Amino acid sequence: MSHTPDSARMKRELAELIAIKTENPPGREADAAVYVRDLLLPAGFAVDVTEYKPGRFNIEARLDNGPGPVFAFNTHMDTVPAGDGWSSDPFTLREADGKLYGRGACDCKGPLMAMVEAMRMLASNRSTWSGTLLGVFVGDEEIASEGAKFYAAGKPKIDFAVVGEPTSNTTFAAHKGSLRPVVRVHGQAAHSGTPHLGENAIYRAGQLLSLIEAHHNEVVRRRTHPLVGEASLTVTRISGGHADNVVPYACDLLLDRRMVPGEDEAVVKQEFADLLALAQARFGVRAEIVDYKATTGGATETAIDSAIVQASMAACRSYGVVNPGPFGFQGGCDLVHFRQIGAQGTVIGPGDLSVAHKPDEFVPADEFVTASLIYRDVAQSMLRA
Repeated sequence: MSHTPDSARMKRELAELIAIKTENPPGREADAAVYVRDLLLPAGFAVDVTEYKPGRFNIEARLDNGPGPVFAFNTHMDTVPAGDGWSSDPFTLREADGKLYGRGACDCKGPLMAMVEAMRMLASNRSTWSGTLLGVFVGDEEIASEGAKFYAAGKPKIDFAVVGEPTSNTTFAAHKGSLRPVVRVHGQAAHSGTPHLGENAIYRAGQLLSLIEAHHNEVVRRRTHPLVGEASLTVTRISGGHADNVVPYACDLLLDRRMVPGEDEAVVKQEFADLLALAQARFGVRAEIVDYKATTGGATETAIDSAIVQASMAACRSYGVVNPGPFGFQGGCDLVHFRQIGAQGTVIGPGDLSVAHKPDEFVPADEFVTASLIYRDVAQSMLRA
């Protein structure tokens, strides 16, 4: 087995993985998990495929190579739905102008296949490292990170992790977290011809909205982090009324609260409660949180001076990345779940986040191949023999 990446094989296997539809919802990661398992078994990895809920799968590949730390590669097998507007079949890899097009090309089947290639290179040259090498490839990151949460709940011992997401092969060391409460504003139904006999929940919601906007501008956005920027609070959905001729008795708001590293979820939830209490005291608004929508999780960061951040930046720089970071994600990813079990970690991957989730998603072919070398070198640095 070669100690250098096989670019033709990488492209071929990326094409085969993209052809396996794992659009989430519903996910259906089973075939992708089996495909990845069958790539890693011949390289000497022990592979466990876990159905963490009906039809949803994680895969863990393990290679023990003497004493030392535990290092994990992680990314996800699911993709967002393909949608419309593609120039070609989103499930047939197309190469043009140095780019590889297809759903999941950069988010995150490209990073996944680069990790598989890195794992093969490490397996073929075990004299350069010592410890345990893992490949943890999970389901459902795109909606609620159920796969990563399930895996982390088992409290596996992991010292270091690199999470694959499209970063243009730079190092990200932090990301935001999110909470999405569903707020129900109550009113009183009445005939729309006699609105004075009811209480319009949509009007009441409007009063609450003014407080939400003020809270974002005056409090939330002033909480900043050097890598991820400002925290935020915004309203992304509103739904009220049930008939054309009835004063609405309820109006639901979906809030999207983006947290920066250092913010505490319990404190943020109390701020929601305080905001609703203020709306009642000031305007008589009756409102409550009736649900929290699932999200990928909280915010996290790995210290810039930690060994893995420094090793990650050095590896990126050695393959021509002029400004290797560290940077921070505005959104979330699964790094937080590895941090919660004690792993120090970074986020690295080929491709640009700006083309993920869009028609004609692509990964630059050169970045795709180079990512496997960056991954290999970071792992070697952390598992130094």
